Amino acid sequence: MWGYLSLLPVLLAIWAIGGLWTVFSVAVANESVNLTRGFPYISLCGNYPPQSCIFSQVLNMGAALAAWICILRYHQLRDWGVGKWPNRLILWTGLLCALGTSIVGNFQEKNLRAIHLMGAFFAFFVGVLYFWLQLLFLWRMKHVPQPGAPWIGPLRLVLCSICTIFIVAMVVLHVWRMRSVSAALEWTAAMLLFILFGLFSVDFSSLEGCTLRLRPCSGGLSPPPASPIPLQVSL
Repeated sequence: MWGYLSLLPVLLAIWAIGGLWTVFSVAVANESVNLTRGFPYISLCGNYPPQSCIFSQVLNMGAALAAWICILRYHQLRDWGVGKWPNRLILWTGLLCALGTSIVGNFQEKNLRAIHLMGAFFAFFVGVLYFWLQLLFLWRMKHVPQPGAPWIGPLRLVLCSICTIFIVAMVVLHVWRMRSVSAALEWTAAMLLFILFGLFSVDFSSLEGCTLRLRPCSGGLSPPPASPIPLQVSL
């Protein structure tokens, strides 16, 4: 069972990347978007049915897989010795990224723009923060295991850097009304985030089992009664 967990991040990357480009293809095919007017944003492709239905399903399942991966990563970092509060901070940023992805899929831009943009903020900005926090704490903790080839760490650093630059540039170019270039950067940043999730397969390949830890209750348990309490029943 544990060997299959290493395939979970790859499954997320394939599902999300393939699903989003399927939404793009359907939107182009039924002329919901017009490529002659410029390259469309991801949200614009998922605005109208039938591709909006595919869009919601892809992002909802992607968010569920991402949340599961974040929880597994939390337990793995705990076992590697990452502190409780830094590890919880990493976990919650990852869960917010997953939540934002689900919000983007369920609240289309043309229906509820404010909520949609809030979800996009969680998905992109908090999502890339999730990976930066892991790079920071793992870099500071030299004793933490580094599964995989030596170039995996530098590759993550490069992908995080490029993704951050693209996300910031996406917002700036959108404000400058250079929408086609901004949309292309949005697609690229989304693909990079999914690839970063997919790289967790390298870390999960070392998982061999699950450990159950029991901790005593801080308040203590009340002592049992000295003798059984009789139950009186009227007949």
